[in-house]
Amino acid sequence: MDRLTRVAVVTKGHPFDAEPFFAMFDEMAGVEWTHVEHPEALELVEPERAADFDAFVMYDMPGIEFTRSDPPARFPEPPDGYAEKFRALLDAGKGMVFMHHAVAGWPAWEEYAHVVGGRFHYQPAALDGVDYPDSGYRHDVTHTVELLDPDHPICAGIEPSFTITDEVYLYPVLTKDVRPLMRSTYEFVDENFYSADRAIRGTLNDSTGWTHPPGSDLVAWTKQVGASPIAYIQFGDGPQTYADPNFRRILANAIHWAAG
Repeated sequence: MDRLTRVAVVTKGHPFDAEPFFAMFDEMAGVEWTHVEHPEALELVEPERAADFDAFVMYDMPGIEFTRSDPPARFPEPPDGYAEKFRALLDAGKGMVFMHHAVAGWPAWEEYAHVVGGRFHYQPAALDGVDYPDSGYRHDVTHTVELLDPDHPICAGIEPSFTITDEVYLYPVLTKDVRPLMRSTYEFVDENFYSADRAIRGTLNDSTGWTHPPGSDLVAWTKQVGASPIAYIQFGDGPQTYADPNFRRILANAIHWAAG
């Protein structure tokens, strides 16, 4: 019998519907998973903890503290020594799958955005030498996704195009640094999105006075950082997406690819 792929599923920092989310992993063939929350998840950079897992699934949003005041968020840096240990983990080849809101993690640590391949901004910020406004979001968008690299293992068993209903983001993607896997036919322009800053100030689904440059249509990609295979999958907002068979197949493929 083949050995199970051991996965750390990392959460905290963004609300989610836990029961249907974890049900995905219960029903995932060939995967043995462990839930690790922050702040305990910070210990996964320690060699003895990392050795327990073949891959990490990042569904967390570290480095952001919402204040419910003005400014509406603070962005602490990683703890002392964390960045160095994280780099060592990448040099050692630990595979990672970043999913949905994980692209917003550690905004005060630019290197992290280069690991993931982009960054969602809750507040205006610079990335890779370019100034950006706060990012955009829109829930419950039914859109068509097209495969750009159908021979990649993460795309195995997926039709050349499919429809999914999920939250979409308008934010900077470091397109020159990633290997594109999937794109959406949705239009990633500011009139189709709402302001993240206004949302965390208490006004949902509002774009009053907000503008953002056109964004990338990429919704899944891979890259290699050090010796580590990295995947980002933009899907994953809530129960409707968790139950989607295409999403489940893509996530399972990504886990086995990152672990391999």
